[in-house]
Amino acid sequence: MNDTAPTTPTPRLIPRLIHRAASDLRRGVPVLLTGPEPLLILSAETTGPSGIEEVRTLGTSRPVLIVAPVRGAAVLRRPVENGSLAVAAMLPDALLTVNGLRGFADPTARQAAARTALEPAPLPAAALAALTLAKLGRLLPAVVAVTIAPGPLSDLEARGVISMAAADILAYPAGETTGLQRIAAAPVPLNGAPDSRVVAFRAEASAIEHLAILVGSPETAEAPLVRIHSECFTGDLLGSMRCDCGEQLRGAIQKMAEDGAGVLLYLAQEGRGIGLINKLRAYTLQDRGLDTLDANRVLGWGADERNFLVAALMLVDLGIKRVRLLTNNPDKLAALAACGVEVVGREAHAFAPNGVNDEYLNTKAARFGHMLDE
Repeated sequence: MNDTAPTTPTPRLIPRLIHRAASDLRRGVPVLLTGPEPLLILSAETTGPSGIEEVRTLGTSRPVLIVAPVRGAAVLRRPVENGSLAVAAMLPDALLTVNGLRGFADPTARQAAARTALEPAPLPAAALAALTLAKLGRLLPAVVAVTIAPGPLSDLEARGVISMAAADILAYPAGETTGLQRIAAAPVPLNGAPDSRVVAFRAEASAIEHLAILVGSPETAEAPLVRIHSECFTGDLLGSMRCDCGEQLRGAIQKMAEDGAGVLLYLAQEGRGIGLINKLRAYTLQDRGLDTLDANRVLGWGADERNFLVAALMLVDLGIKRVRLLTNNPDKLAALAACGVEVVGREAHAFAPNGVNDEYLNTKAARFGHMLDE
């Protein structure tokens, strides 16, 4: 048994290990974050009794709950300092339970623990890396953490605990699209756009796949219509009235067919990057009076967690360098331009409210700056 620190992984292996670590958090398995202060972390959302027992047994400190600032203010029942990136709260043994942790992690939960105020604790150095890893796993950004004494790691190795450098996790989002490549392509005739193809892309070491829907031959057009569309299971597939995503998806394909060519980039970034389950939680909070932006923040996420670099890289691979962007979102215009794609024009893409999504559209205009009045 090796009692020394694990061998440092090569740069090429780091993304693979990060995804394995995020997967372990999703399964309720602890992960070790290495650095000046080694930290053993566990997802507050997915942990079970065995995970809680492991952090109790292996930790050398009292367990703390690390959450995003907005959630921290609710957990501590007091304001959180502006500019804080994370907040730590001391967990009494009586509340270090499955239901207790989920009650603190999830603002939509109604467990008794969620109504108990915690005491603040010093923020561990690797706190931000811990929340970043939870987000990569599309989990609520809420983790239980204990410090680990430097030195022998045989107990952790015997338990199969993955270790990752906190610095590598923090650096990962900037390189999340590294190695993006075309995986498969096939003709897929669509209603109203029979001359269509679907091209699938995947980033290195990631199981996440993004799609490009090509209508006609946009590669030969001087500046084809392009739509960056984040997947929306509820709107695109179910026809949900809570958003305008389904109308935007089908409307974009129709406009491209009428124009003769176009590309719809279908990105695996559900709920502005927070994932489907968290989006459903956000809906619950919206039903309690929050708008879509504040609901995301209360869950511990940013207002918009998407990465549009992947869209630019897909266009480059397709040989498209100049576009007319079909969007109401100024952030998409700026993101493509920043990534070297020339946006020669913007085509408005707004749809009338339906009586259910009125406030959603108002929030997009008022708080996200979407151009819906043109």
